[in-house]
Amino acid sequence: MVRIAAGESYTPEHSAAEENTVVVFSGTGTAAVGDLTSPVERGSAAYAPTGRALTLTADGRGMTAYVWRTPLAGAPVGSDPVLHSSLWDETTQLRGFGGTGQVDAAERRATMNFVFWPGNGSSRLCLHCGIQQPGETFNVHLHPDSDEAFIAFEGVGQMYLRDRWIDVEAGDVLYASPGVLHGARNPHTGPTARRFVTCGGPSPYDPALYSAAGYSSQVR
Repeated sequence: MVRIAAGESYTPEHSAAEENTVVVFSGTGTAAVGDLTSPVERGSAAYAPTGRALTLTADGRGMTAYVWRTPLAGAPVGSDPVLHSSLWDETTQLRGFGGTGQVDAAERRATMNFVFWPGNGSSRLCLHCGIQQPGETFNVHLHPDSDEAFIAFEGVGQMYLRDRWIDVEAGDVLYASPGVLHGARNPHTGPTARRFVTCGGPSPYDPALYSAAGYSSQVR
């Protein structure tokens, strides 16, 4: 997590030699990936493939952002990757996910937006956004060969980790190593209930998620 003071900039050391994915948690400013700069606000996302430096600059309000970093580690490189997006991009989605079978699936199933994924050029650090409306669950699952750090981005809800549901709120972060069960749900219902939003993604990406959505996991 990076807090950037008003008028200041942040560039991860060695960012051009690794992949970086960013989600703005609060504040406004700009995100530059190589020579392409875009204004950002809460919910904005940026993807910096290997070879392209990342620079975040905060305006008068300052900025707080989550930054995932990893070496490319021999992964394929997208030919024309998407560099700027947002958690709310509904272009490519996974609906009706039933989990991977270790825990009974809930009937009311949440939607996941694929923000950065192999289909738009992300080769390792993919970014997904789970939107759990009141009463919905993104069912418990695991990634056999992938780590995942995922964030409670908006609202209050629960995340599943290993063998239990944990109460969380916006700003909380959970980590699941390969083979560890995890998921997210919004147990709240009624007139005052609001959506619960999470974001993150397995690294390296898990082809099973894209297969479940009916998409190829080939990096483009």
